[in-house]
Amino acid sequence: MALADTFVRTVKHTGAPAGDKYADGGGMYLLVKSGGKYWRMDYRFAGKRKTLAMGTYPEVSIVKARKRREAARELLAEGVDPGAAKAEDRQAKMTAAANTFETVAREFHALKTPGWSEGHASKWIRMNELYVFPCLGALPLASIKAPTLLAALRKVEKKGILSTASDLQSMAGQVFRYGIQTGRCEVNPAADLKGALTPHVAKHFAAILDPIEVGALLRAIDGYTGRTATVAALKLSALFFQRPGNIRAMQWDWIDLDQKMLTIPAKQMKSKKREKENSRPHLVPLATQAVEILRNLRPLTGHGRYVFPGARESKKPMSDGTVNAALRRLDYGNDEHVAHGFRAMARTMMAEQMIGIDPQMVEAQLAHGKSGPLGSAYDRAEYQKQRQQMMQTWADYLDKLRIGADVIPIRTGT
Repeated sequence: MALADTFVRTVKHTGAPAGDKYADGGGMYLLVKSGGKYWRMDYRFAGKRKTLAMGTYPEVSIVKARKRREAARELLAEGVDPGAAKAEDRQAKMTAAANTFETVAREFHALKTPGWSEGHASKWIRMNELYVFPCLGALPLASIKAPTLLAALRKVEKKGILSTASDLQSMAGQVFRYGIQTGRCEVNPAADLKGALTPHVAKHFAAILDPIEVGALLRAIDGYTGRTATVAALKLSALFFQRPGNIRAMQWDWIDLDQKMLTIPAKQMKSKKREKENSRPHLVPLATQAVEILRNLRPLTGHGRYVFPGARESKKPMSDGTVNAALRRLDYGNDEHVAHGFRAMARTMMAEQMIGIDPQMVEAQLAHGKSGPLGSAYDRAEYQKQRQQMMQTWADYLDKLRIGADVIPIRTGT
């Protein structure tokens, strides 16, 4: 006699140590114990008596339990042990859960992080957490096909951040390749998406390159009414033409004002982690004008670690948006001139306006990869005199632009 739903809902444990069994037919019964109500099915397979657990009431209703019973009976009719089939299915689900995109991606990230720079490792996981894990993170790696991955990347494209979509495709490719290597999947759908995304055309950082306009920019900086440290950062950005991150994170113990030298540790430079660990520090000769700015700033910030401490937290460096925000306050928009633009400004104008400077020496000052037999030598102490002269000539040239002197190409003695 089949059980009624009302009975199943209201029946109580009688106190029997082994629990109370109430048959529903076909080997299935309700086992009522002090801890709850359980659906079970007794069956025989290969001459042995076995019991199949089919869930707990009320999570598994009587209707659902009966469907599971019929499915088990069908397996028995086909010569399959339903208990073994359930165990295999459970193991498959556990394996899939352990091999989701997010699980494998985080495993790959942890494996590669020791060899990556801190910035790249942080960016890699942050971008996946923002854009990929919410869409694909819970899916088994092996189940993700090219259209599924493309749909996730299309959402990023629709935000207008085409470069990020391209980067995420590359990162996904790394995860799938690692999945293939470790036996978690067999194909790399990211490779099948070649040409599927909207092409990203890299834009150069906005920079003022006309000498007269540069003079106007320098005069505007002189008139900036913000924090003294921000004014100094703007001026030194033009004089140093180093990466904005290196300028804002500059520390006083990197600076030797008597020797007119800024020494940026290799680990602070933009390079791969292995290069950071094995490279020399980057030398930045200081023009007299730069030394004067730093001497005037030292009484204000020299008591701390950073030359440009944060406005709210002095134990941290100036935020990465401070210089750009100051330029906007001076009415220089992101399409006219940005913090990184000082590098392009110096590189272009030194080539066009300062005749006689070895291009490799400029590249060394920019901390770009150097080529040729003497390329890396320009970043060493034996070329300090030549680079010091180059930087002084550049600073003097900027002073002429600032006061509006006649602009003519300068021939250097380097």
